[in-house]
Amino acid sequence: MRSLIVFSHPDPASLTHAVAAQIAEGISAADPSHAVEMADLAAEGFDPRFSAADLALFRRQAGPPEDVLAEQARVDRVDVLVLVYPVYWWSMPAQLKGWIDRVFTNGWAYDETPDGSLIKMLGRLRAHLVGIGAADEGLYQRRGYADAIRTQIDKGIFDYAGATVASSDLLLPSGEPFPASALARARAIGRAIAEAPAAGKAA
Repeated sequence: MRSLIVFSHPDPASLTHAVAAQIAEGISAADPSHAVEMADLAAEGFDPRFSAADLALFRRQAGPPEDVLAEQARVDRVDVLVLVYPVYWWSMPAQLKGWIDRVFTNGWAYDETPDGSLIKMLGRLRAHLVGIGAADEGLYQRRGYADAIRTQIDKGIFDYAGATVASSDLLLPSGEPFPASALARARAIGRAIAEAPAAGKAA
């Protein structure tokens, strides 16, 4: 099994980085044979801007730009995709959203056919989504923010492309000490990823 953990935060000392590291450590502790690749978009300088070249790809007038092709190859190598991100304005940061915009392309993540039907192309992929917020769970529930985030990301992106959302977590301040509770949950998410049966195998 192989996992790719994609995260975006400009500060290497951020909680986002720490959560991503704990997920990776949880996977490795539970199954040392499970390969984990880390994609630190900020450190790598991924360009999230949807350019004319990306539009040409969407319109099937050109092939993928080299950086998009490299990111798609990263995802193609793995069974599990993990997104870790701070919640900005009730969604993911622009850089991570731009990664989705540019990498999850027509013809790779999904196929819009001439007759208007949709072919979902990422059915082999299991996704784990981990958002990190500053407001408490009560506010997220009262305002409907948790449902809104899951509608736009879990359903609007991953279900659209056919990927299975195996877990979707919002790590928020609660009655337990924070951020210790977030780091503990992250490690548990990693263990669960490693212990899940491979696709096509019975539990």
